[in-house]
Amino acid sequence: MAYEVTSTRKRPQDFDSLVGQEFVVSTIKNSIEANRIAHAYLFCGPRGVGKTSSARLLAKALNCEHGPTPTPCGKCDLCLEITKGNCNDVIEIDGASNNSVDDIRNIKEEVRFHPQKGRYKIYIIDEVHMLSKSAFNALLKTIEEPPSYTIFIFATTETQKVPATIRSRCQQFHFQLINIETISKCLKSAAEDLNIKADDDAIFWIAKEATGSMRDAYTLFDQVVAFSKDNITLDKIKDKLGLIGIDQINAIFTQIISKDMNKVLTSLNSMLQTGTSVEQCIKDFASYFRTLLLIKQGITDPNILGIQNKDIPELIINTYTSQQLEAGLELFINLYRDIKYSINPRFELELAINKLQSLNQLASPTILMEKIANLKQEIVNEKEDLELKTIQAKPSINSIELQKQAELQKQAELQKQAELQKQAELQKQTELQKQAELQKQAELQKQAELQKQAELQKAKIIAEQQKTEETAALRQQRSSQNNLFTIDKLPMIIDLMKNKYLNVSAACQKISKVEQIDNVLVLYTPVNFSLTIMKENERIIRAAINRICGYTGPIKFELEQVKPKAQNANFNDPFVEETRKMFRGKIEEVD
Repeated sequence: MAYEVTSTRKRPQDFDSLVGQEFVVSTIKNSIEANRIAHAYLFCGPRGVGKTSSARLLAKALNCEHGPTPTPCGKCDLCLEITKGNCNDVIEIDGASNNSVDDIRNIKEEVRFHPQKGRYKIYIIDEVHMLSKSAFNALLKTIEEPPSYTIFIFATTETQKVPATIRSRCQQFHFQLINIETISKCLKSAAEDLNIKADDDAIFWIAKEATGSMRDAYTLFDQVVAFSKDNITLDKIKDKLGLIGIDQINAIFTQIISKDMNKVLTSLNSMLQTGTSVEQCIKDFASYFRTLLLIKQGITDPNILGIQNKDIPELIINTYTSQQLEAGLELFINLYRDIKYSINPRFELELAINKLQSLNQLASPTILMEKIANLKQEIVNEKEDLELKTIQAKPSINSIELQKQAELQKQAELQKQAELQKQAELQKQTELQKQAELQKQAELQKQAELQKQAELQKAKIIAEQQKTEETAALRQQRSSQNNLFTIDKLPMIIDLMKNKYLNVSAACQKISKVEQIDNVLVLYTPVNFSLTIMKENERIIRAAINRICGYTGPIKFELEQVKPKAQNANFNDPFVEETRKMFRGKIEEVD
């Protein structure tokens, strides 16, 4: 049987075995159970945390013969084909190598064809941010309105490079880094599967070096297994990979604290002789200072520290303050940044190690300010004591003079206080007078406003009374004119409506007669079309008549019967008929 790497062998085959992404798993499973399956998904997050594996699991869940189901069987033909990667209905595309417009056009052509065996035709595009701008534009319309049987799943480590137009059309899922504890459990399980012994320190170191990536952890695990045979220990890892152990760094710091720089430089030389690079030493020292600083801040979680808290002696932790540890961390960060310009990186490292012997003597600005303040206070106290001793040593005459001077000074201070008190009372009286004047002005202004409001109210009442009287007079006038609409007022009606209701005005021009029959105003017109318009717009005509003469009674529209004219006997005259044919006309009247 061919060798299979651990990352492939331990790839999740169902959602329950996908570790560290509980939110993503629960959301996708709920969507499948509720049959709320989107047409496009965007899986984003760091490398090696399960984005592509989740895409395959989603494809398996949707195309399983017993699905769509959040728990695919893994035994049907479609599940087995998707697991092996040879399913024709699940197409995996590498966005880094298939990033041209032509590649996307091929996808657009293939989308038109239905899936061969499964329910859905699923396209998984990995590293989708590598597609060109033109390729994204070509894919845009297809993503927006794909066929009902097509689903797109995109995976990327750089979400910001995916155009917003693509992101807005996808359901986004953000995958998180996996913590050290979870990675350690998975590595122990992998070691048990291979019947390999692995101590906790070795497993913890591999999990820490993976920096949250499960794939990186499995890859490093395979490398360690290759040279450790059946027993993985941290000492073997350090020896084979040329790493600095926490014990070596602890020993160097203990020697620095004891000011034994000879042993410090000897230990550093031994460390470099084992094959550890200067750059790796600098990174390990910077990481060590970071860990010390975090412990100083009260953090004990190994997932944050990167090591076990018990691995660092209390002597080293208690020797340095937080400010001193910050200075040490900054020293090695700057050293790593500047080392590429150095004539010899080892010289720079040795110089930095030498500087560490005075690190515990470094005082922070806060401590320096406190010391300066204490020194100032001591100087002031000593000066006061000296003056007091000098006064006590002088003769009694000087003491009497000093007492008189003190009394005079006391009287002067009392007089000054009395003057200040008098000025304060005068100022207080002035402020009280000013407040009284302001209050009086406010009252006068308020009375003026009230008087103005009363006058306005009175004027309003008078205006309303006048308006009421005018309205009553107008009503009385209109009432007196009621039922007085006659044919001679028709032009006023027509003129009133012609601006806004031209068709109604034109129809009213055809009114030929007006009658009052049983208190009903009857308007006659000989034109049938005008009669129809007037009936449809009765409300407008009624309002116009009411405005002109105040009529409010019922209105009725009737068609006037026009008697036909008697036909002239000359209509049938042969000469007249001959003339009509000659001019191709129509006979209107014959005298």
